[in-house]
Amino acid sequence: MPFSFDGVIPRAAYDWEITVFSPDGRLFQVEYAREAVKRGTTTVGIKFKKGVALIVDKRITSRLIEPASIEKIFKIDDHIGCATSGLVADARALVERARIEAQVNRLTYDKPIQVKTLTRKICDFKQTYTQYGGVRPFGTALLVGGVDDTGAHLFATDPSGAMVEYKATAEGEGRDAAIEYFEKNYKENLSMEEAIEMGIEAMKSSKEDKKIDKEAIEIGVIEEAREFRILSKKEIEKYFREVR
Repeated sequence: MPFSFDGVIPRAAYDWEITVFSPDGRLFQVEYAREAVKRGTTTVGIKFKKGVALIVDKRITSRLIEPASIEKIFKIDDHIGCATSGLVADARALVERARIEAQVNRLTYDKPIQVKTLTRKICDFKQTYTQYGGVRPFGTALLVGGVDDTGAHLFATDPSGAMVEYKATAEGEGRDAAIEYFEKNYKENLSMEEAIEMGIEAMKSSKEDKKIDKEAIEIGVIEEAREFRILSKKEIEKYFREVR
């Protein structure tokens, strides 16, 4: 780390060395990673009775792009899925690690991993990348949803490695507006259909023109049967018509 002639560490140097806190207790690289998440597409997660729905705006920027080629919702295990906002390449690396952790748990204990346990393992891994020089934090936030023996769970993970469980939440550029919508409208024991409709409405509320492109929307759900799946275009169109 460079020093000034009087032996004082320049303030700008704290941008370069993530193992060192700034004098006011900040880790700038973690803050920059959070900014990458804020610039990502809007992602919402919402719990319903005995299940979780994850909804993502793929943000298709050109008519030449094949929408199916953009992956932002991933199946981790039969009973767990996640949605990402931020750097998708970083998310893929975390998803691959999460899949390995889920398989290791099955091989070791002959049972599916709990949602909270898997999320904690992901966050522990993310946190290590805030401690060492020569690496950077993951510029992605994952919404992890699943159903296990303890019920349905929805967790949000932060680039710092922090995790929080929610009933409904959002990440990405429309986070604040979507969360404000959930604060006003969320109710306990929603049906899956009601949860998806509310999630789409929350996403619409985060848009300046209050419109979303159904071709850019991807939805994943996990129900009591514990089988995470991504809805087909036909299924999504049905919900899209209902919220118009």
